[in-house]
Parts: sequence; structure tokens; C-alpha cells
Amino acid sequence: MARKLLIVDDSPIARKILKKTLPKEEDFEISEAINGLEGLNKFKEISPDITFMDLTMPVMDGQEALEEIIKIDKNALVIVSTADVQPKSIERVMSLGAFDVVKKPPKHERIKEVVFKAYEKINSGGQ
Repeated sequence: MARKLLIVDDSPIARKILKKTLPKEEDFEISEAINGLEGLNKFKEISPDITFMDLTMPVMDGQEALEEIIKIDKNALVIVSTADVQPKSIERVMSLGAFDVVKKPPKHERIKEVVFKAYEKINSGGQ
């Protein structure tokens, strides 16, 4: 069964790189959004298993989108993908309900680790 994945990032290159780092042994049904508002609407439409969220985007930034997604589904698995890895920023998004934070550019091993960590939560009934 394919896992539904949503990638929210205003950079087409960042979305492409993230898709290339996903575990090859997994089957993903990938949707994309180019800003936080579009990402929020896609989240409502498809109910993804995992959402990757950039922070710095036009229209609605990733923090705002994360807040809104968590209001809709407090168990949503939102992985923040950002170049801003300052402790204060990480602490902020984790307090808003992010599942994890990955640094841009993403590395295959780190993405694999966080995806499987999310699967464990899903499979244990945590979602």
C-alpha cells in the first residue's frame, strides 16, 4: 500500500531533491504544494500520512501552516525541512507540533531515518 506523502516547499529544486532522497524500497503517492496555504488545502484534501514542510514560503509560511494542520489533526506527522536549524527555530516548530526537523539539503540516510520513525508511530497506533 502506498503511503501518502505531501511535500510543501516553494522551491521546485528543493521538492525534487527531497523526492530523490526518499527511501527507494518504499511506495509513495506524492503530492506537492508551493506555499503554506496550498499545503494546508492539500492536507485537508488528501490526509497524507507524512507531510514535509518548508518554513520560509510566500502566502503562508510553514509555521502558520503547521499550526493550522495541527488544529485539524493533532496527530499529523509534519516533518519540517529547513535551512534554519537554529535551536530557537527548532524548539519553536517542535512546540507547535512538528514530528521532527530535517536540515536542508536533505541527506538520504536522515530522510530514511525520519520516514521510518514516522512509520513506527503510525504502525503503533500513534496516529
